[in-house]
Amino acid sequence: MKPFLIKLSCLAFVLLMSFTPNTAEFQGQAIYLSKSSLELGSWGARMSEAQKKQVKDRLKNRLEKTYILNFNKEASVFNEEEKLDAMSGATDSWGKNFARGEQYKNVKEDALVQTQEFYGKRFLVKDNLQAFNWNMGSETKQIGQYMCFKASALVPTDELTWFDFSWGKLRRQQAQQADSTNAEGPEIDMTQVVAWYTPQIPVSHGPAEFWGLPGLILEVNAGNTTMLCSKIVMNPDEELKIEAPDKGKIVSKAEYQTTVMGKMKEMMENRGRRRTR
Repeated sequence: MKPFLIKLSCLAFVLLMSFTPNTAEFQGQAIYLSKSSLELGSWGARMSEAQKKQVKDRLKNRLEKTYILNFNKEASVFNEEEKLDAMSGATDSWGKNFARGEQYKNVKEDALVQTQEFYGKRFLVKDNLQAFNWNMGSETKQIGQYMCFKASALVPTDELTWFDFSWGKLRRQQAQQADSTNAEGPEIDMTQVVAWYTPQIPVSHGPAEFWGLPGLILEVNAGNTTMLCSKIVMNPDEELKIEAPDKGKIVSKAEYQTTVMGKMKEMMENRGRRRTR
């Protein structure tokens, strides 16, 4: 492993020496295609193949997305390219409540600023960047014109999906609260993350929550989702806007999760009361 790390360090040093742009001038844009597999669980076991296909078609906008990452040496802005719903020609308003908003990351300041809209209310989530204990591997592969190296990490699932919601997550939370006497504490669900980064673009950025490697992350596999970079433009003709959003109620990630869970629990209880009338 040591000879590999020495080789990687030398490669990164050579690339940095030949690629030392001024922060104010150096910019790049990366386009990522995101695909998620649909997990229907026990519900899907009762469905026909035709019904499964129909559900996948209706949820295509949530399962296949395009994202744009604008970056310089210190900061990046990551945002979804909005598409019309393939079935109705409208935007996915329900899914938008639990989708990742515009995300600003500053690796120098260890700062995350992310906008989130939840039932018509705008939040500005400010927190530290997600921590990754990357395990640097020796495996390589080519992505487009870039040589990439493999890295992996194990991360609590809830920390990667803090902006999202599922009824299963709410039920787990309620079960944990009911079982508060458990001395060992609740079992933490973990996600295996595999990333491929290129030292040829010596920045510590990546799509979504992912960052912290000695090169731009071009591919990430996490849980049932894969993000793959399909295009890179270095120093585009038009200057890119790489600034933190500044509108919305300021909250932390934990505070935002509490707000969402509280609202969805209230909705579930109201629906239960209506059924018993």
